[in-house]
Amino acid sequence: MSWRYVAVATEAAVRAGAIQLEHYGQDVKVEKKGEIDLVTEVDHACEAAIVEILRARFPDHDILTEEADLERKGSPYVWIVDPLDGTTNFAHSYPMFCASIALTLDGESVAGAIFDPIRDELFTAEKGAGAHLNGERLKVTTEDRLLQSLIITGFPYDLHEKLVERLTPFIRVMGRARAVRRAGSAAIDLSYVAAGRADGFWEAVLKPWDMAAGRLMVEEAGGRVTRFDGSTVSVGPDQIVATNGPIHDELLAALREELREVETALV
Repeated sequence: MSWRYVAVATEAAVRAGAIQLEHYGQDVKVEKKGEIDLVTEVDHACEAAIVEILRARFPDHDILTEEADLERKGSPYVWIVDPLDGTTNFAHSYPMFCASIALTLDGESVAGAIFDPIRDELFTAEKGAGAHLNGERLKVTTEDRLLQSLIITGFPYDLHEKLVERLTPFIRVMGRARAVRRAGSAAIDLSYVAAGRADGFWEAVLKPWDMAAGRLMVEEAGGRVTRFDGSTVSVGPDQIVATNGPIHDELLAALREELREVETALV
């Protein structure tokens, strides 16, 4: 029955994407949740549209969203929703954002959809049935050397307060990989690993809505997902390393290795 869950996640994500496109590049109301953590009226509009669809299709399921604290019913089924992943990008009209929706059963993702409206790309995943991009099956890369790999990362909103701590892993990996990119949407980053557009991704702190769908994409495309120490990633908040598999241990080693004279390297 998880195909039905994927269909509903798709319906909701595409609806949110349409709202995003309608307001993209326009003046929108922006509020601050933190010094650099933003939320816009489009986040709220997308969230309302997604919740309406999910409640209509599965009224007994619980819903966890980024922007609203909804009443929980104690269902083993929980929809985890990021109505607009990449809000800062969206607020600046930078074309890298999406809607991300996953369904978890007893804490494990079983279905998910991530929709990038700018590129009209719909990433879907179903537990045990693979990951797809616009209907085409996804598969991670086979690259087995970090030096030959393209890696993606992101930074938590505490970057200004923990600059050295957050940049240290970036410096380590930058010196060992072919290239490192930072796009500003963890859901898209994880989807790109699943699609073979990148070989790996890591981030120190992600919330459930940041990674619930993307993690399933990577795993269903044949990739590997762990914490920095190789243990299982929790629903969140948690750290995450997601790769094609062959480079995973090498990337973990780079993230854990002690870097000397960090302050000098940052100059």
